[in-house]
Amino acid sequence: MYTSHFGLREVPFGITPDTSFFFTSPHSQEALNTLLVAARNGEGFIKITGEVGTGKTLLCRKFMATLGDAFFTAYIPNPYLEPRTLMLALADELEVVLDTNVDQHQLIKAITNRLLALANEGKRVLLCLDEAQAIPIDSLEALRLLTNLETEKRKLLQIVLFGQPELNRNLALRSIRQLAQRITFHYHLGPLTRDDVEYYLAHRLRVAGFTGARLFSRPAVGALYAASGGIPRLVNILAHKALMLCYGQGKQQVSRRHVRAAMRDTISARRRLWPWFAALALTLAAGGGLTWALNT
Repeated sequence: MYTSHFGLREVPFGITPDTSFFFTSPHSQEALNTLLVAARNGEGFIKITGEVGTGKTLLCRKFMATLGDAFFTAYIPNPYLEPRTLMLALADELEVVLDTNVDQHQLIKAITNRLLALANEGKRVLLCLDEAQAIPIDSLEALRLLTNLETEKRKLLQIVLFGQPELNRNLALRSIRQLAQRITFHYHLGPLTRDDVEYYLAHRLRVAGFTGARLFSRPAVGALYAASGGIPRLVNILAHKALMLCYGQGKQQVSRRHVRAAMRDTISARRRLWPWFAALALTLAAGGGLTWALNT
């Protein structure tokens, strides 16, 4: 692997959500601040949306790690579950011991008793649901009913929904309008800007142990931004491949050519660039500049 070649302790551009690499861009920091303020205010429902690859799972894990001992956190990464199974998953996260073949009444009662016990210990209970756009509508309604549980002072359960923009379409359904009305804090994660991508690359390289001069040339950064659209997951994939190509050639700095080669090997990046390239090609062809465009 290229780590020793570039003086790195570890691979800097993995796609697993490692909180040590969390990058405080304006978007991610605002989203984290929104989550922390809403959670500490005791809001029942909080919603974070973002396109695929914008860092929702990493934000979720950073958020849970930042909350501190006053919170008991539960995490369900795949909530594509019918209502009863979702309640069983929640009970498991809350460390509730259930009898075999427990009925629905006893299940809800056991969850409620556990929530009350945690409240008596001074704990706030917060459930984070990743990929929330996949939650069946009936299960969303079951979650709403759970947030009705409260003491005289606060909710017994707070819920944070992390999902793709399709989640907004589900919440717009009339059948669950009561849930939508209870979402008082929400934030949409957008892509990184061109400058953000530059800082993002430097941040991850620094965390991974890089102490040298600029590793990605300015043209390489521009190509990375154009090919990824500022989507962090795509930046990681392309940067990782570009570093491999650079290492394979024995070079010490990633060039635009390395990024372009990485882009040609990445289907999602090619799909992002093709509409832009096609429009540019048509414009240049009309002005006689197509040959120049193809050779750059």
